[in-house]
Amino acid sequence: MSSEGEINPEEILHDALHTLYDYQPITLTSFGTLFSYDCKLLPNDSNLQKSRVVLHTPDTHPSNWSLHASSIWASSQYVADHIDELGLDSYLAKDASGHSKSIDQVRVLELGAGAGLPGIVIAKTYPDIFVTCSDYPDEQLIETLTKNIATNEVSRNCRAKAYAWGSDPKDLLSTEVINGSQDSTKSGFDVIVAADTLWNPDLHGIFIDSLKMNLRLTADARIHLIAGLHTGRYTLQKFLENVSQSGLEIESIVERETMGNVKRPWDVSWAEKEDEKDRRRWVVWTILKWSSQHLDQKNTVRISLSA
Repeated sequence: MSSEGEINPEEILHDALHTLYDYQPITLTSFGTLFSYDCKLLPNDSNLQKSRVVLHTPDTHPSNWSLHASSIWASSQYVADHIDELGLDSYLAKDASGHSKSIDQVRVLELGAGAGLPGIVIAKTYPDIFVTCSDYPDEQLIETLTKNIATNEVSRNCRAKAYAWGSDPKDLLSTEVINGSQDSTKSGFDVIVAADTLWNPDLHGIFIDSLKMNLRLTADARIHLIAGLHTGRYTLQKFLENVSQSGLEIESIVERETMGNVKRPWDVSWAEKEDEKDRRRWVVWTILKWSSQHLDQKNTVRISLSA
């Protein structure tokens, strides 16, 4: 949606592609435009409320245009539409003493956040979860992301952080902005979310490294990766092969229709059968977790060091 009711030419193009040719859009905005999204809040009672999220679409320095960060991607909206499927409620269960967990005990990281749609919707929906929205250290990009967090009034439990994949995640793991003190008892995030971050195979290695450095080393920690098929099935398959050698494992991978409820198993062989129109209809939702072998090895090392 454009500001002050102005017509956004890109929205007209998206509507025309869908109406005339039944082509689903893979991006929803261009830089400088406003995008609005109505999210469902989950209060204590059974009445669902709607709250509007309004986002400025970021721009980047020309040297970083290859990041393709100056759009809100359809896969991001798909995540926002299915926030309940991230399983976040399970992390908010009361502790052994019966007290609800405090805001710094359950943490979510969005990598490649761009305008921050999924992260901000999570922060609005779950005020007791702390969300870090991160993207490449581009001043304009991070400035817009920070502005979006403030505009949507989630600064209490959401922050923007610059982070280059593969680099030291110390700043991401810091929690001093939450309660004025450093939480050193728990390292990492319970849930990591990323939408359309797999399109460049040259970055798969450092992206997997970043996932491993930031994911909390627990059996219930999860990574949710949602990618449009415009990324390419062979590119996605290559990523999955790299994951299998990383200490992470695939819990599930499902192809999901963006404008419907159809789900089907991942199948790389569809690459030879589908056309561009069909590819635009689907996203691939992959859930990763630590392999049991990796957890056992790390626990063994910890025991040995403490002995």
